[in-house]
Parts: sequence; structure tokens; C-alpha cells
Amino acid sequence: METLISVIGGANVDLSATLNDAFIAADSNPGHVEIGYGGVARNIAHNLSLLGARTQLLTIFGGDLFGGLLHDFCKQQAIDVHLSDRESSLRTGTYLCINNHSGEMIAAVADTEAIRAITPEWLAKRSGELNISDYIVADTNITEDAIRWLMDNVTVPLFIDGVSTTKAHRVVNALRKAKLPYLHTLKLNLKEALAVTESATYAEAAQQLLDLGVAHVYITLGSEGVYCRNAAEEWLFPALPGDVVNTTGAGDAFLAGVVYAHSKGIEFPKTAQYGLMAARATLMSPKAVNPDIANILL
Repeated sequence: METLISVIGGANVDLSATLNDAFIAADSNPGHVEIGYGGVARNIAHNLSLLGARTQLLTIFGGDLFGGLLHDFCKQQAIDVHLSDRESSLRTGTYLCINNHSGEMIAAVADTEAIRAITPEWLAKRSGELNISDYIVADTNITEDAIRWLMDNVTVPLFIDGVSTTKAHRVVNALRKAKLPYLHTLKLNLKEALAVTESATYAEAAQQLLDLGVAHVYITLGSEGVYCRNAAEEWLFPALPGDVVNTTGAGDAFLAGVVYAHSKGIEFPKTAQYGLMAARATLMSPKAVNPDIANILL
């Protein structure tokens, strides 16, 4: 039977502004603005669908115009949304970022309050369908309680993306409160990893995460590549060369590549190489999801 991957978390409308020249604070900067569809979980689901995986997204769509457009766009990308809800009283998640003229993020604002409606009770109603998945992926836009529910109740490998330094703490807190502290895979960037563990180095941070119950740790290092570790081994893979157009979505693509590699029977740490290829594909695209990712990764 075809592998089924369930992805839980944020789905947003993305407003991305890229400057023509160096950033000038407190002033109007010439550049161009693009509107697209994003959210960490939605980006991961979209990448997996493009790679050919059978993918379902569990999220909350707002009752506004953006919610309808986002819902329809997911379906157009062959992402199953039948386990998602559309709440008329909520506004659709929105992500606004400003990139410098090299495509690197200067600042961003994420309005993801709608995702707080993904509660343990909401997930429990879907537990049967979740546990027939082969893999479950979640982002930390969902609450700490929801993350802990997943740790305590899902029976298939669970992968989590840390999203941000603030939200990544939810994973650590959930592990400390879980009935049986265990997480198959955690992906963090360097800033998130150091923040949640109060460590000085990525190696020290990874060891602390293993001690908390994470089986496979991936710490992305931007232009330096990725550090990955489990109980038996550690690896540092360099970043792949490529022209950076836009950094938005690269981390999401990395985790999608890792999950996809696992679904094809590829073992740790070679899964990281697939993550790096997926990240490079996104870095080379002006969009948060590169529509040609399958041609680059496969």
C-alpha cells in the first residue's frame, strides 16, 4: 500500500518582500512583493506531495477569503485536507517576511493564532486516522499540549520541526511532561537548538536533546550545512552549492526531504543528504516551495 504521511500545523498566506538594494531602516525601501501560500506544515505537505508522497494536512483554515483560497490551493496540489477544519470565527494564518537584496531574511511576523484551535481534543477525534499513517510530521505552531498529546498517543514515527526559538521550547517542555519521553526526529536550526538547550555548541545541544528522548537530531547550520546525530553516530554534512534566491521555506523543505527519504527506506544519516538537496531546491526558487523540487531531488 502507498505510504501515507500526515502533516499537522500551520497553513498561511505568505507575503514576501525582497529589497532591490541594502536595507534602510525606518524608510520605504524599493523592492518587490509576492503573495503565496505557506505555513511550515503546509510547506512540508506541499513538498511531500510534489515528491509523489500520499499526503494529508491537518490544519485550521480561517473563514475569510484567504482561508477559502488556501483550502482550494491545497486540494489543487493533491494535498488531502479532509481532516482539517475551516472556522468562520478565525482569521487565516498570515506570514509576512522582508528579505534583503541577497534573499536572506531581515525580519518576519507570523500571525498563527488560528492554529491554537488544534487542541488535544481536536487531535483525539482524528486519532484513528492519524495512527494509520506511516509517518506523522508536526510543526511547533501547535501548542505544547497538542505536541505532548502526539508524543503520548501516536503509534507511528513522529517528526517535529522547531519553527522558531520561541516555539521550539514547546517540544522540550512536552518531552519533559510526556508519559514516555520519546521523539523519532527533531529538526531545529542552530539558533533554536542553542536556545532550547542553553548550550554553547550544536554538538552539546544535540546531546542534550538525545538525553531528553529524541532519537534523531538534525541541526541545520545555514551555509555551513547540517549536523545530525543519534545515539550511535554524528555527522556534519556541508551545504550544497547553489545560487540563493530566497531563504523562506528552505528549512521546511529540508525536513520534507528527510521524511521522504525515510519513506523510501533510506537510513540515518543519509537522510540528511536528501534534506540538503530539498533545501537547495527551495533556496534557488523565489517561492517558499519550489514546484520543480521533484526534478531536482529524484
